[in-house]
Amino acid sequence: MADATAWLHPLPGATRLSFCGDEAAQDAAAAALGLPSSAMPCRAVSVGGRASLWLGPEERLLLAPLNERAQLLASLEAGLAGHAHSLVDISQRQLAFELRGPNASLLLNAQCPLDLALEAFPVDMCTRTVYAKSEIVLWRTAADRFHVEVWRSFSDYVLTLLHAVARELSARP
Repeated sequence: MADATAWLHPLPGATRLSFCGDEAAQDAAAAALGLPSSAMPCRAVSVGGRASLWLGPEERLLLAPLNERAQLLASLEAGLAGHAHSLVDISQRQLAFELRGPNASLLLNAQCPLDLALEAFPVDMCTRTVYAKSEIVLWRTAADRFHVEVWRSFSDYVLTLLHAVARELSARP
């Protein structure tokens, strides 16, 4: 992954779990993670280094530090006993980076069709979307910060486009 710049920062490896289940299973998973249950669609809840991103009615992306993987899986297995669910470890499938600064939404909007104005896409909002032709998961973590998850096989493509957009923005009068 590219080196950090003033606006782009690679994030460390993480435990990433794709989780699907009904409301009872969602509540059990949140409790196992030590997180509150999210009541709003397309919102993330996070405590410490753990997060649950609501990507669909019964779908969450669960994130935690890489060194918590074994403990997290054991907690989820115990907490989800008796609940119908799907839990898939996708830690190696994708990687993450953070976009920071006053132009973060401009960098994303150059190739992302969403309205990323703070009023339309507030802090803690998250969704699956596209950046150009690549699927990403986008999570606004602060007014001027976005957490971006992208499949490894598309990361160079997305990062190359982001750098091209940044060059264009810096060339503007």
